[in-house]
Amino acid sequence: MIKGVILASYAYFEGGEIGDFLNYLDQAGFFSYLLPFLLIFALVFGILTQIGIFQGRDRGEGGNKAINGIIALVVSLMSLQFEFVPRFFAEIFPRFGIGITILLIIIIFVGMFIDPETNGLMYVFMAIGGIIVIIVLIQTAGEVGWSAGYWWEENWPMVAGIIFILVVLAIIVSAGGGRRGKHTNKSPFAEALRESMR
Repeated sequence: MIKGVILASYAYFEGGEIGDFLNYLDQAGFFSYLLPFLLIFALVFGILTQIGIFQGRDRGEGGNKAINGIIALVVSLMSLQFEFVPRFFAEIFPRFGIGITILLIIIIFVGMFIDPETNGLMYVFMAIGGIIVIIVLIQTAGEVGWSAGYWWEENWPMVAGIIFILVVLAIIVSAGGGRRGKHTNKSPFAEALRESMR
């Protein structure tokens, strides 16, 4: 009976039958090979169909879908030849899910206190999303072993400081230019000068 309780608690912490099923799919290569294959195939096929590189004169808007399918199949199979692509997908998509969750929580909390139709709110969310994407890419690059990933991990405070200074300068320059333009257009002296020159 104690053995049954231990096994039941072990199954609970491992995810139970759903966890066993997902582990079975993982061991069968479902997450490492089949899903990356389908994703790369769909992306390559969709891009080739959309841009219509192999579209003939007498063919429809979709172009020659057989050629697009063969190219997408070859690219997706060759990309899985080594373990690089499955490892990259295994590193980036969990971080991507966490990033989306963080952005969703920020949207929910901000939505409780600020009107969603506030001007500039979408730009703030877009900036937060951009920061999350950069962090996900840097961490994934470091885990996969790219040297750029280690460089970013070591030097991100300097890069963030430079970006912050550039953003502040851009805000100051744009605000100053707009204010100067408004002042010039509404100045009575400028209007009188224009009238006297006519």
